[in-house]
Amino acid sequence: MAFFNLLTSDIAIDLGTANTLIILNDEIVVDEPSIIAIDKVSGKVLAIGHKAMQMHGKTNDSIKTIRPLKDGVIADFTAAELMIRGLVKLLKPGNRLFLPSHRMVVSIPSGITEVEKRAVKDSCEHAGAKEVYMVYEPIAAAIGIGIDITQPNGTMIVDIGGGTTEIAVIALSGIICEQSIRIAGDVFTRDIVDYMRREHNLLIGERSAEQIKMSVGSALSELANPPADYEIRGRDLMTGIPKEIKVTYSEIAYCLDKSIAKIEEATLKALEMAPPEVSADIYTNGIHLTGGGAMLHGLDQRLRAKTKLPIHIADDPLKAVVKGTGVIIKNLEMYQSILIR
Repeated sequence: MAFFNLLTSDIAIDLGTANTLIILNDEIVVDEPSIIAIDKVSGKVLAIGHKAMQMHGKTNDSIKTIRPLKDGVIADFTAAELMIRGLVKLLKPGNRLFLPSHRMVVSIPSGITEVEKRAVKDSCEHAGAKEVYMVYEPIAAAIGIGIDITQPNGTMIVDIGGGTTEIAVIALSGIICEQSIRIAGDVFTRDIVDYMRREHNLLIGERSAEQIKMSVGSALSELANPPADYEIRGRDLMTGIPKEIKVTYSEIAYCLDKSIAKIEEATLKALEMAPPEVSADIYTNGIHLTGGGAMLHGLDQRLRAKTKLPIHIADDPLKAVVKGTGVIIKNLEMYQSILIR
C-alpha cells in the first residue's frame, strides 16, 4: 500500500477566481492567489501565486500577468493549465524518480455550464490528474463548516467568493434550489476603483483597491466597532502626480451598496424557491456565510435585517470550501452522489 501511495496522491483543490487552495494529507499545503506571470517572448512561466501578485500592475512590455479564472470559471485555458501545474509542483518538492499521478476533487460554481466543466476537467488532466471529480462549491462549503448534508434537514449557504456568489439550499446530499450570480469580491474591487476615480479623482490599481476592501470594506455605513480610516496612494487624475488620501468605511459602504443589494436580492429569491418544509428548517438553522466576502464588516447584520433570519459566519470563511473538498476526497465512497465526473 505504501508503494501505491508513492505512485498516486489524493488532492483537494478549491480553484477560486481570487485564490487557489490545495489540501494534501488533511493539510492545506498551498494557499496562493490565482495569478500567473509569463514572459511574452518565450512563453516561460516567471512566477505563480504571491510572487506573480507582487508583479501585477507593475510589469514591463516583456512580462504579462494573467488571472486565468474570471467569474468563477476558466477564461484562459493555457494559463490555467500552467498555473495548476505550477501549484501542484509546490506540493511535493523533492528528488523523485517519477512524478505521482493525482486523483483530484475540484470545487466548481453551481451555475457553471457543461463547456466550463469540461475546461476545468481538461486543465486538471493536463496538469497530471488521472482522475478528476468535481463538486459544487456550496455543498463543499457546507461540509467544510461541519454540516451533515446527508440528513433530511434544510441548510442555506451563501458563499461569496472572488468571481461568483453561490447561494444554495441543501438537504439529503443535494441542492434543492440555488442562485449563482457573478457579483462577488472582484466586482467589489472594481466598484472601489470606480468610486476613487469618480469621487476623489484618484487612479488606483486593482491591488490597492483589494487592500481597501480588506481593511475598511463594509456593508453598513454605521458600525458599532468601525475599522480605522485607511490611507491609500494613487495617481491624481488632475495633475498626474502621485498623492495620498484617507478613506473611511462609510465611503466604501456607500460605493459597495448596489452590489451588496444584488446579493441580498438573490438570497431572497433562493428563499422564495425553497419548499415550505425546508423553509421551516432554515428559520431554525439560519443562513451560513462562507467565502472571502463573508468578512466584509457588517454584512451579517445587513442580511439579518433583510431576511429576519439568524446569520452565522463560518469560523474560517476563506477555507470552508477547500476543507469540505478535503473531507470529500477522504470519503469518496460516501459522497459518490454529490460528485460530478
